[in-house]
Amino acid sequence: MRLSVVVPCYNEEAVLPELYRRLTPLCEHAARGDYEILLINDGSTDRTWTVMQSLANQDSRIVSVNLSRNHGHQLALSAGLKLCRGERALILDADLQDPPELLPQMMELMDAGANVVYGQRLAREAESAFKKATAHLFYRLLSRLTEVEIPMDTGDFRLLDRKVIDALNEMPEQYRFVRGLVAWLGFKQVPLTYHREARYAGRSKYPLSKMLRFAGDAITGFSMAPLRFSSYLAAGFILLAFLLGIYTLWVWLKGDVVRGWASILLPSLIFSGVQLFILGVLGEYVGRTYMEAKRRPLFLVDEIYTQPHSNPPSTVKLDTSTARR
Repeated sequence: MRLSVVVPCYNEEAVLPELYRRLTPLCEHAARGDYEILLINDGSTDRTWTVMQSLANQDSRIVSVNLSRNHGHQLALSAGLKLCRGERALILDADLQDPPELLPQMMELMDAGANVVYGQRLAREAESAFKKATAHLFYRLLSRLTEVEIPMDTGDFRLLDRKVIDALNEMPEQYRFVRGLVAWLGFKQVPLTYHREARYAGRSKYPLSKMLRFAGDAITGFSMAPLRFSSYLAAGFILLAFLLGIYTLWVWLKGDVVRGWASILLPSLIFSGVQLFILGVLGEYVGRTYMEAKRRPLFLVDEIYTQPHSNPPSTVKLDTSTARR
């Protein structure tokens, strides 16, 4: 099979018909009819799964995958990459902010020798100033902290060849930051710039709390900088305590008395805060190590739905529960 399109979906019932309308002619042209579209239902609470089944009934190239629960966008994406059969895989969000019309250009760049073609955003339409500012800050902070060069202003919108797909599927991390994992793999990666559009319908599935967790996964998954920073911070305050001790001794030798509670309480509060911060950073890394050591499956598949006479993708025993048509 020439092409797979992997689309994680969470409460996207209003978007899926338009996604199908825009995506299928592009796949027909770019893959000459030899393609599949994997719609991954990540525990939606609306009619997303019903719409997926309806699309699969009318088109044998639609593979609707229902996960056992909401695993999160990155694991839903990982499920699609594990199940896809194409020599190339396009990662696309269902909200149509990343235009599928770039697929032909991506295919051309891959034909020219690229292993990964990633979309790089020049502008973000219909997003708040706060969202744009925090995204700008996040990508530049991530670039400074990580040991892997992760392209700035990029999402998961990209085209991967089979070599990269297979290598990515061998990576067992529970806390997945897929764009970082792809960057870590190396190979020949080429950008394709574009303007990100507004959502076709619905609202963002990434509120501030999820964005903060996502940023934490990215930083702790690809950088030891927080641990180093906590060590430097501890060293700095040890030096400050030493200087404060010298000052106190000097005042005592002069026969004066250090007056007031501030000179006692303020350093105590500062040192306690620093200690708790350092413990928090250590706890974050220890907790992630503990979760990784459990070796639980990344995702569980409840059902794979296709047309009655089409062949669903084979499933992997480690990562899936049941697969039925």
